[in-house]
Amino acid sequence: MQRRIKACFCGAAVLGLMCGTTFAGGTITGAGATFPYPIYAKWAYAYNRLTGVKLNYQSIGSGGGIKQIKAKTVDFGASDAPLKPEELTKWGLVQWPMIIGGVCPVVNIKGITANRLKMTPDILADVFLGRIVKWNDPRIRAANPGVPLPSRGITVVHRADGSGTTWIFTNYLSKISSVWKSRVGNGKAVSWPVGVGGKGNEGVAAFVRKVRGAIGYVEYAYALQSRMATVQLRNRVGTYVAPTSAAFQAAAAAADWEHAAGYYMVLTDQPGDKSWPITGASFILMYKKQVKPTVAETVLKFWDWSYRSGGRMALDLDYVPMPGKVVEIVERMWAREIRGADGAAIWPAR
Repeated sequence: MQRRIKACFCGAAVLGLMCGTTFAGGTITGAGATFPYPIYAKWAYAYNRLTGVKLNYQSIGSGGGIKQIKAKTVDFGASDAPLKPEELTKWGLVQWPMIIGGVCPVVNIKGITANRLKMTPDILADVFLGRIVKWNDPRIRAANPGVPLPSRGITVVHRADGSGTTWIFTNYLSKISSVWKSRVGNGKAVSWPVGVGGKGNEGVAAFVRKVRGAIGYVEYAYALQSRMATVQLRNRVGTYVAPTSAAFQAAAAAADWEHAAGYYMVLTDQPGDKSWPITGASFILMYKKQVKPTVAETVLKFWDWSYRSGGRMALDLDYVPMPGKVVEIVERMWAREIRGADGAAIWPAR
């Protein structure tokens, strides 16, 4: 698993260097969420070898991706925080879910390996609120009998940029903590009560690895890549679960994408004894009216290939591919909604 993830990241770096900024060379451009970057990079590398089409994707955070697609500086935007239907209508955009994954707390505590530490929702919220400041706090010890917890202070690490990962994480905290909801709330960027900031999932992972006693939150692939200690989290029905692709799939099992307006769907704190409580989808954003239909067609061909041929690669990185039924629903939307300036349909490919 670790070798596959490292190959993905290395391949993405090479691909980024070879990408240009014009379509003449067969390059499509996108920007946004760091949450899905590992799998988008892996798909891009494989698709480039197959077709020669290159993807220049800037992993700058969901907030940046939304800004860039609204400014029309990229061919598509990517966000883990779905836009509400009224905002899509205002900007003339469509969005669709591309992949499902999990956000997980990660810690750096001497002697604590992956999934040995257990946390309840209220403990997690109070750590990020700054109300629990030591790892040997009585509440943490009560949830972890027999686990050696140091008296070391807790260093909270959060995102410093506008982030869909933050949106998913704070959406969950707002659901399970009335104090968090009233004092901090849910957003791509929030006023953090405590802690230090890192840029991107990469930055948070690096910071947590460097600082003994730190806790942060990252997309699961980054935790695996960095060999970080994830935690077990008590879910909605009271079961302690570890972050895995099966737990993300369990959380997404009841999602009704067909009847979700604008595909607006939030997957945090879902029922089910096997559900990971901080699960989320990552979305692609494009304009309905395309002034460069050939470019838009190439973008859609890439995502179609990723849906239909990229499932195994997604599972290898512990993401959850979108079910085939959802793919069919989404691609019917492409044919119906995404049009050239002359009104002609762009999908199915002409």
